[in-house]
Amino acid sequence: MKLFQAYMHLLIFLALTITSPAVPKYAKSWCSDKCGNVTIPFPFGIGADCSINKWYTVVCNSSGPYLSELNLEVLEVKLEDQTVTVNTTTISYCPDPAQTSSNITSIDLGSSPFWFSGQNNRFVFEGSCGNATMMNNGKVVKRCSTSCQNNKTVSETTKGYFGANRCKKKTNRRFKSYSINQTSWGRDEGCGYGMLVDEESYGTGNSSVASVPISLIWTLTSNETENCCQGSFFRYRMFDTSVFSRECYLSFPYTGNPYLRDGCKVTKECARCPNPANSCRYNITYDDEGSRNYTNFTCDYYPQLKSGSESSMGVILGVSISLGVLLLVATSYALYKWIKKTKERKQRKRFFRRNGGIVLKQQQEADPSLVGKTILFTSRDLKKATDNFNENRILGRGGQGTVYKGMLVDGRIVAIKKSKVVDESQLEHFINEVVILSQVNHRNVVKLLGCCLETDVPLLVYEFIPNGTLYDRLHKKTIEFPISLNMRLQFATEVAGALTYLHSAASIPIYHRDIKTTNILLDEKYRAKISDFGTSRFVLAEKTHLTTEVRGTFGYLDPEYFQSSQFTEKSDVYSFGVVLVEMLTRERAISLTRFGETRSLATHFMLAVEEGRVMSIFDVVVIKEGTRDELLSLANLAMRCLNLNGKYRPTMKEVAIELENIRTTHIPSTVQTNTGPAMCEEEDLMLAYGESSSTFLSFNDSTTLFEKM
Repeated sequence: MKLFQAYMHLLIFLALTITSPAVPKYAKSWCSDKCGNVTIPFPFGIGADCSINKWYTVVCNSSGPYLSELNLEVLEVKLEDQTVTVNTTTISYCPDPAQTSSNITSIDLGSSPFWFSGQNNRFVFEGSCGNATMMNNGKVVKRCSTSCQNNKTVSETTKGYFGANRCKKKTNRRFKSYSINQTSWGRDEGCGYGMLVDEESYGTGNSSVASVPISLIWTLTSNETENCCQGSFFRYRMFDTSVFSRECYLSFPYTGNPYLRDGCKVTKECARCPNPANSCRYNITYDDEGSRNYTNFTCDYYPQLKSGSESSMGVILGVSISLGVLLLVATSYALYKWIKKTKERKQRKRFFRRNGGIVLKQQQEADPSLVGKTILFTSRDLKKATDNFNENRILGRGGQGTVYKGMLVDGRIVAIKKSKVVDESQLEHFINEVVILSQVNHRNVVKLLGCCLETDVPLLVYEFIPNGTLYDRLHKKTIEFPISLNMRLQFATEVAGALTYLHSAASIPIYHRDIKTTNILLDEKYRAKISDFGTSRFVLAEKTHLTTEVRGTFGYLDPEYFQSSQFTEKSDVYSFGVVLVEMLTRERAISLTRFGETRSLATHFMLAVEEGRVMSIFDVVVIKEGTRDELLSLANLAMRCLNLNGKYRPTMKEVAIELENIRTTHIPSTVQTNTGPAMCEEEDLMLAYGESSSTFLSFNDSTTLFEKM
């Protein structure tokens, strides 16, 4: 999708480039070209870094732009005739009424690259009964005089600029300095004003009595024009042998700034022509200083395209190219999507074969009854269910993987376990176990709904159990409601019944091998369900028994297992005995608050029984709600389950029957609350479908630590 958006942006850019003339640029790319309403084009610049040299540096403040070296306010800069209009102080003279007198004032641009324009400026004198003489280097350039008006002042006789009592003369040539000599021969005739002014700007609102606009020609040396701006279409104009300027020019007119790299752009009118270089035409005239003027635009060979008309050929060309680019983009995007889907399809097939999909197919072909029982989810279904495995959907992380909460298309809420790694040597066993566990159907066993083999690691899909783990109910302080003895008996009976089913009632006996309170979940009705069969790996212990090969949890593992390395159904009985003691005492399987061998809850409990103080370690709720006979019966059952010799332990069926008898005869306390435990937050399910927060040990590590204890 991002690639398609990039293509569309490119299309829009090309379409705008084709159908619209380029926008001219005037200042350097990192500089501003505006100060108030005045455009400041390069070689001028607002700040020293933006101008070509110090003479062209403009300071922009609240009162407007100023040439910093000359301290003159800039009114306008014209690139086409290479002039800058500035404000200068009016040269005024108010004579002494008692005598005829004169006043001489000089203005000099000195060593600056500026000249007074003879083409744009006019020499003006206003006032009655006086004259003014303009001189350059001591030579008279122009004279202006006015007659007396019978004691009327200038303000009384002035009807407009260059009206009564005003004289103006054209200077016709450029110069660096000038002086004005003003003389009055009348008395009481008011003040006289001699000045050089820009004819176009004078009287348009840019002038006042105190200041007037004046036009200056700005120039650059040949070295400056060569170094400042490569890449533009321009031509040189030469004032004399040492002063050069540039203008945008080719065989057709350009606009923009010839003093910037690529600053010259096609004029708006020429952009309408199909081929501006060959068909755009203007009538060209020249002024006295050699500047070109373009008028009466036409497109040769297309007489219908006159000034102000739209170019139908340009529109057709632009639309055609735009449609071509759009077709190219659409084709490229479709090809990209097809290639991407093809790669993904091949990758899914490769993962399916690697993760044991072929083995699963072969088993289904050999046993048709398996078809439909082992559901194969697609990677697309599970990505959609988990919002592409969004971090916000994580229920928990374990040593072997991460569990996500998801919702299938049929509305079912599920828990999806994503393993971290896959052991390819155990894939056949993994598939066999998935097939077996997907057929397990018991109300106290978490249902394995199916798996996905199309991803880099297999994904297992379980039914979602909402109310957390038995471990949370026993040990978390945030749980407000205590678990009654009756509820603990219910949980113990349900777990024992589920293990009985797995050991003897399932199609093939299954040993859980990791019974602990974190693997006992509570559903919406607070029924206990066994979870996490370690379906990532399993081995054949005997020809008729399947066992899951997982790392056990220290504190729950059968001590006999360390000696024989044989895991039997009685090993699950031992682990259940630890869980039963944990429910009765509400103490953890391994405690850091106890010392020595009593750190193990099983050892701590057996020592208490042998010493006759078992009642002292029972939970206060258990003592309060149970009778002595009930508690001693439960303690005796737990001791039998924890027998160090496995052959003397009862079977899970015997345990389930005895627990059911105790639960049936137990009369719940009338003072206990009937309200079930509070609902857990979803983070309480952190390890409900994976490994718990308890310490996991390999078999060898467990043996070593147990011997040290």
